[in-house]
Amino acid sequence: MFTFLLVVHAIIAALLVTVILMQKSEGGGLTTGGSPSGLMSARGAADFLTRATAVLAGLFIAMSIALAVIAANRGANSIDTSLARPTTPPPAASAPANPAADPIGNLTGADNGAVPLAR
Repeated sequence: MFTFLLVVHAIIAALLVTVILMQKSEGGGLTTGGSPSGLMSARGAADFLTRATAVLAGLFIAMSIALAVIAANRGANSIDTSLARPTTPPPAASAPANPAADPIGNLTGADNGAVPLAR
């Protein structure tokens, strides 16, 4: 159902772009006029294209809202988690066996002949 509505939405978008580009503006549109009488006269075509633009724009907005609501209610199983970060934290670095010891080593000079540092 969602895919069908998405295809209909794409068709509406393409029609909307086409109708907008067909309208005559200061620089001219994609078309350069029409037959001199009937619906496709210059005035008739402008009225038709203006109405068609309004209808297609309304359909486009309504379909956008409907697709957003449907997509929000589809469920969590359709979310792509292939790039998600792992939920377990990385292993912590091993702590020193004696945290009270000097991080550089035994600098007290006891039993190893090391020269004590002046502090």
